[in-house]
Formats: sequence, C-alpha cells, structure tokens
Amino acid sequence: MKKTIRTVATALTLALLLAVTAGLTAGCSAKEVVQVFNWGEYIDESIFADFKAQTGITVKYSTFETNEDLYAKLKAGGASYDVIIPSDYMVARMIEEGMLEKIDFANVPNASLISERYQKPYYDPTGEYSAAYMWGTVGLIYNPELVSGEVTSWGTMFDPAYSGQILMFDNSRDAFGIALKYLGYSLNTTDKTQLAEALELLKTQKSILQGYVMDTIFDKMEGGEAAIGAYYAGDYLSMLENNENLRFVLPSEGANIFSDALCIPKGAKNKANGEAFINFVTSTEIALRNMDVTGYVSGNQEAADEFAADLDDETFDIMFPNDEILARCEPFYNLPADIRNLYDDMWNELLG
Repeated sequence: MKKTIRTVATALTLALLLAVTAGLTAGCSAKEVVQVFNWGEYIDESIFADFKAQTGITVKYSTFETNEDLYAKLKAGGASYDVIIPSDYMVARMIEEGMLEKIDFANVPNASLISERYQKPYYDPTGEYSAAYMWGTVGLIYNPELVSGEVTSWGTMFDPAYSGQILMFDNSRDAFGIALKYLGYSLNTTDKTQLAEALELLKTQKSILQGYVMDTIFDKMEGGEAAIGAYYAGDYLSMLENNENLRFVLPSEGANIFSDALCIPKGAKNKANGEAFINFVTSTEIALRNMDVTGYVSGNQEAADEFAADLDDETFDIMFPNDEILARCEPFYNLPADIRNLYDDMWNELLG
C-alpha cells in the first residue's frame, strides 16, 4: 500500500530504535542475512534498508499468496527461511507438526509491547512460537457503479445478476468460509453435511465467476474490471487510493477475523538474525510504518492506539470494527486432520 494516513517516525526516534536493535544483534549469524517470507502487499519494504543500516543484516524478502502455499513450500523443503508470517490457524498447525522453533524472547524485548490478548493467543497457547504481527477482517469490496442497491450480504457473491463480474478467493479456507457463513454455519464446522452443502454452493457459484484470485484482485477492482470481490479489509484501503469509487462492507452473516504472526521455521539457518528482525518489526515506530502502508492493525498495542487516534472516521471503522461487528466474526481454527484432508479433496473437486 502507498498510504499517508499519518506522519511516520522522526529521524531521531528511529535512530534510537535502530541503535537498540543493533545492540541485540551481537550473536547474529556471520552470514548477516535474514530470509523473510511474507504475504504480498503486507509490509513497508523501506524498513529493510533501515534494518541493514543499523545491524548489517540484509533482508532477503519473498512472498506467498496463501497459508497453504506457505505450508506446502516449507513441507517440500529446499527453501530456507528465517522468519515467516502465517495466519492463526496455520501457526497452530505448524506448532502441532513441529514445524516452528521456539523464539528466544530475550532477543525480542519489544514483544512486551504486544497486546495482552496476543501474548498467549488461542493459536499459540504457551506464547513460545510466535509474536503477533497484524490483524484484520475479511469482507466484500464492490463498485457501486456496477452493483445495484445496497450490499449487505454474502449473497451478492452468489447472485447470477453479476455473472462474469465476481471475484472469489483462490484458497480453500476463505472460499469455503464465505459459503459456510452465507449458509449460516460456523467457519470451523466439522459437520461433513454442512461442508458438502458449502461445496455445492461453490460449484453453483463457479459458473458465474470471473475468476478465483488472490493479489490480482488489486488490478481488477482498481481498474473497474469486476463488480465485486471478497478480500481483506486493509487491502481495500489500498485499492481505494487508486479507485475512490470502491466500497467495503462486512456482511450481515459475519466473516473471518484473522491474526497473523511472526514465526521462525524449524531449522532456520539464521535464527538470531530472525529474532533481531522480529524485534525490529514489533517496535512501536516500525509497527506504525507498517500499519500506514498495509492498512492492518499491529499487535503492538501502543502503535495501534496511536495510529487509531489519527484516522478519519471511515478508515477507523474499517480498521477497528466496533464490538457489534466483531461479535459476528470468527477466527479460523486449526481443524482436525481428517477435515483438512476433506477440504483438500473438495477444493480439488471444485477446481477440477
């Protein structure tokens, strides 16, 4: 994102922050590299130069589009990362499968700034494997010039009136989550009858879709190539900069509220460098810069509070939904292995 919601940190404050970070890198790898694997459009990449200037550590940065892509890449081996940023349910799965290192929080003092609700979150109940990065919600992004009437329901995503103008998530958990919510079911249901019903709904929807997308939704919605799509709230704020006609709504049936976390994968070659990077990113000033660029809410409570105070009403309502809206939201939980396998089978059947 290319926002200017707030004025970023002063040079003096940032210099002090970086000096502290530099003091924590004495035990870092001689390679002086940190391999970071993150979602697209999800960090202020200018911070990498600041990090290197003070620590001597070069950030080698790459991106993935879905949690499942991240998981598959790590499982396949052959790629080495020191910091990854999976979502809540995937953090839980990776802990379960022994895919994460415990973080030495003596090297991450800024973790003390993270909100209490993320100190030992549901996806990492001992708080040993993750440091909260950002949280946000999923909703509908639409172009009122192409959609008639008020949009309040996921039902618009299944409306034949918009055939060829609908963009759907290209990942199983989000796509099935939307179908389940529209049908009145939990995002985390393990009821196979309900899941089968969701699959049939998605099969029907497939015939009216323009396509399944992830980050390509940016160009399509910004360019007026589609009428409506399901995506993340913070990314809507980015799209809005390039197409001021777009609108966002969290549907009446409810939606996903997600939390993403900084983690270190098992066998990371530069673990100390990874911890230095996590400490840097969880600092208040860097958290503010990342919030400014991404449109998501940092796990750093001090940064979140300061950022919220500077927002206009519309942006505030999207980034910080009120309690009534949040009551309709659910996080994704790590599902049992048999249900995960069922998801894979159903997704392959849908796409096939």
